[in-house]
Amino acid sequence: MNVSLEIAFNMKTSIYSTYQGIVIVEYVKNFQWAVKLHRYSLEFIGLWPKSKQTSWEKRMCNLRILFILSIIIFLILPCVHSLIRIHSDIILLMDNLQYTLGMIISVLKIIIFWWKKTVVSPIIDMIANDWTKTNTFNERIIMIERARTARIIVTIAYVVMGVGTLSTNGLPIFGYSTRYITNITDPGRLLPFQTYYIYDVTKSPQYEITFSYQVIAMILCIIPYTGIDNFFSLLIFHISGQLDILNNRLKHLSDIANYNDILRSVVKDHMRLLRAIAIIEDTYNILFLALFMLFGVLFICYGFLLTNMFEDGFHLSLSQLAYLITVVVNIFGHMCMYCALGEFLTAQCDQIHFAVYSNKWYNMDPKNARSLILLLIRTNKPLHLSAGKVFPLTMATFCDLLKTLAGYISVLLTIKN
Repeated sequence: MNVSLEIAFNMKTSIYSTYQGIVIVEYVKNFQWAVKLHRYSLEFIGLWPKSKQTSWEKRMCNLRILFILSIIIFLILPCVHSLIRIHSDIILLMDNLQYTLGMIISVLKIIIFWWKKTVVSPIIDMIANDWTKTNTFNERIIMIERARTARIIVTIAYVVMGVGTLSTNGLPIFGYSTRYITNITDPGRLLPFQTYYIYDVTKSPQYEITFSYQVIAMILCIIPYTGIDNFFSLLIFHISGQLDILNNRLKHLSDIANYNDILRSVVKDHMRLLRAIAIIEDTYNILFLALFMLFGVLFICYGFLLTNMFEDGFHLSLSQLAYLITVVVNIFGHMCMYCALGEFLTAQCDQIHFAVYSNKWYNMDPKNARSLILLLIRTNKPLHLSAGKVFPLTMATFCDLLKTLAGYISVLLTIKN
């Protein structure tokens, strides 16, 4: 009899272990699905944050980053050389800045994220743990919805950047260009970028080598520029999903029997998420300040160029118009995304405070009700992501920025006239 019971118990234990193993494997697949598109781009350039790496892997990642940085920098130098030569012509100046500033910001992104990569890696471990630990069906649905939104954003971003890359690099092959062409900047055969080299680029094979180099450098510039931004959206959407889960738990806290255990778990998870948000703020605040400045300069450049062309009766070609629309949508969408995600995260954190307050604390045991006071005090403090710890990332900031930039465009037009 005892032997039969022992065999039955071992069979049940084996079945449960097998089921648990299948569930964990499924959760790991969900995690891989959630981060796959973001990981591909950052792994390619050696910037995907990993907590466990051998010394050889770290060395290879660092060499890859240095190689990519050197390629981009050696493209920036002839662009700056050309900028110096045409600095007196405001149209050519702005035509040059739209590329040069973007590459400089991309280099800045790579350097800052490379510097902060080890700090960000615990957040990836946290995301992996959140996906692999046991959750209810509703909590799992929330996480999948947030991950799906982040995947849609990264897909749209790469499609837009891909269209811009094809138009910039493909059209010069057929004698067209998305740039403002003059004899000063393009005396011979067209190149994707407005550059000035110390050798004759119109002869073969110098032209083909230079053209190929610029195409490769642009692709290597776009991958970190877009990948690091989309990684930010991945982090924010995951944290917002976890805040949603905590919000649901807090709303039904008064109806739960093991009140103290659930509250302790909620507080630990909330503090863990706040630490993750602090890491994101520390990593991205300088980048956001640089991106605010880039957006401001490019918005003024494009606004001035378009207004000036319409006033002077200059007609844009179809390729130039398509490129301008793509770039404006790209930079406008990225800047709007930063501010929208910052405001979205702030609203999610505020909901935690309201969820605590919405509990039926007046029907609780006084000891349990008093335990909510500290959580109310902690969640009452407003939380904002910022640009350089100066401007909060909110849609109100974005609208104020647009109003200010429109004023600068009108000043430039007045000075020109």
